[in-house]
Amino acid sequence: MLQDKRILLIISGGIAAYKCLDLIRRLREKGVRVRPVLTRAAEEFVTPLSVSALSGEKVFTHLFSLTDEHEMGHIELSRDVDLLLVAPATANILARMAGGLADDLATTVLLATDKPVMVVPSMNVRMWEHEATVANMATLAGRGIACIGPDDGNMACGEFGAGRMAEIDEIVEAVSGHFRDGGRLAGRRALVTSGPTHEAIDPVRYMANRSSGKQGHAVAAAMARLGAATTLVTGPTREADPAGVAVIRVESARQMLEACRAALPADVAVCAAAVSDWRPAQAPDQKIKKNGAPPTLQLVENPDILKTLAAAGNERPALVVGFAAETGDVVAKAIPKRAAKGCDWIVANDVAPGTGTFGGTENTVHLITPDGVEDWPRMTKQAVARRLADLIAGHFDAAGG
Repeated sequence: MLQDKRILLIISGGIAAYKCLDLIRRLREKGVRVRPVLTRAAEEFVTPLSVSALSGEKVFTHLFSLTDEHEMGHIELSRDVDLLLVAPATANILARMAGGLADDLATTVLLATDKPVMVVPSMNVRMWEHEATVANMATLAGRGIACIGPDDGNMACGEFGAGRMAEIDEIVEAVSGHFRDGGRLAGRRALVTSGPTHEAIDPVRYMANRSSGKQGHAVAAAMARLGAATTLVTGPTREADPAGVAVIRVESARQMLEACRAALPADVAVCAAAVSDWRPAQAPDQKIKKNGAPPTLQLVENPDILKTLAAAGNERPALVVGFAAETGDVVAKAIPKRAAKGCDWIVANDVAPGTGTFGGTENTVHLITPDGVEDWPRMTKQAVARRLADLIAGHFDAAGG
């Protein structure tokens, strides 16, 4: 799978740069030729000598080295590989990539390449959540640049949160998946829903839930990586748009249903969104004022998007997959839900307090199909998405293409 593949590894200047020494070793064990590029800041964390010793390759550092330009110009360097991997990808290099800058060898190579690019973000949680970084990631995703991580965890600065560089195993698996999976769903159309919905109480208040959209967005990215023409219908979320995915943003359940109907026909629908079951019957156009007593809200049931797609008649996707967010006895509750919704598969997960599912980076799921129940081990949401996408591709392979 990775044997004889060529990767240009761009190491930028973050504390996680030291992990790239292990990444190089792991990739070389799989037969990958790793050609390294170090930014000037990266040289403050790892030495060209150590990188060269592990990679067995010349390390490229400076744009205006006449020797390097004579041996291999930056244009050739950017294209004489199968994949460009930026790890760690600091907030700075991501911003420069989004802005199209070419002010050093790394960014010049990235701007000149015609090969796929993957980034592995690593930074402080505040930097990762800053609106500038969110916008930069959305820009890069729109250009088809794939993102691995980041994970939640303790950081060198002493803070905890999203921004920790993905583990080496996860990076190697994502790179392997890039080369292994491309094209298995080529020619297929996929519809994925993600995130929460917001149901207006008045112009400034709404009903919602704790869904972050991480799982649904990961599913959309995994489907696109397999070659499916993927449409993602998402409620409000801070997640960056997945690479190569058409994204439709909505607020309410009714808007989500309308967008899903507009996205049909599709070969497969994966309903991962946490759709509000109810909405206020009426939402006044003025803010509800306090008058000494709490307001009384009359709730009405929202449309059931999963059930509607599973009963879409001639436009019903060939495979409809739902997600069941439950608390306590999740499998026992999800089995009858699959029958009631009319979907083909349902993915049950426990969202009880303490599981860390809503908003977290990991998930424990149970796949329920007509053949029975598969209990999956706890894994990252990206890994859940890749495994589910692989099974969907296998389903269509078994069905005869």
